[in-house]
Amino acid sequence: MRIIDLNCDLGEGVANEALLMPYISSCNIACGGHVGDANTIDRTIELALKKEVKIGAHPSFPDKNNFGRKILTISNEDLSKSIAAQIELFVERLAVYNVKMHHIKAHGALYNLIAKDVNAATNYINSIAQFTKDACLYVPYNSAIEKVAIERNINIKYEAFADRNYTANLSLVSRLNENAIISDPRAVYNHIMHIIQDEKVLTIDKTLLKIKADTFCIHGDNLETLPILKEITHLLKSQNIQIA
Repeated sequence: MRIIDLNCDLGEGVANEALLMPYISSCNIACGGHVGDANTIDRTIELALKKEVKIGAHPSFPDKNNFGRKILTISNEDLSKSIAAQIELFVERLAVYNVKMHHIKAHGALYNLIAKDVNAATNYINSIAQFTKDACLYVPYNSAIEKVAIERNINIKYEAFADRNYTANLSLVSRLNENAIISDPRAVYNHIMHIIQDEKVLTIDKTLLKIKADTFCIHGDNLETLPILKEITHLLKSQNIQIA
């Protein structure tokens, strides 16, 4: 039996965490940058503990107005302080439950920026390095953040997106495009299976590109998330693939 990790971005104001938790194995909890506060973090941690779901932080540009999905004009110093403060809040809330952080995954525009920009990736690593003794980073394959993390001897897990399409340069299709999000459960399953079986992803221009994935993300704010999770978990189990 093959085992994969299925992660979901949660604590983002959709209030669907209790419905999604039974189908995932790790979660990325918003910690105040794009959304979230101590109360939402606590509620999501409690649900994750009940379902034995691995718990990670989901820091972002400090930009609630744009849900962290636009690159914010901010100095490296101010961004670094914000990211560190977000993780500090998250670790503080975890301590209440006597739980350690499993991973850190950047959100939205920050995630996309550090995937491409070495300087931004370096600043991000500097911001979170103190928290990575026991926690790994979820990072995209063949990315700037991957290279910087490896150079700093920080443990990483490769992440691929189950419900997002890719371009020919292995970037995510912009959310401004109609074909950015994959909403059909069978299409999501086929997308995942390409990666699991062949370590390749089918891009929007029908090119197969090499990719690696230790964990697959399903976005929690997608209205189709629950039916997608129900269908793909059933299909994956039928192929002797366990989510854990």
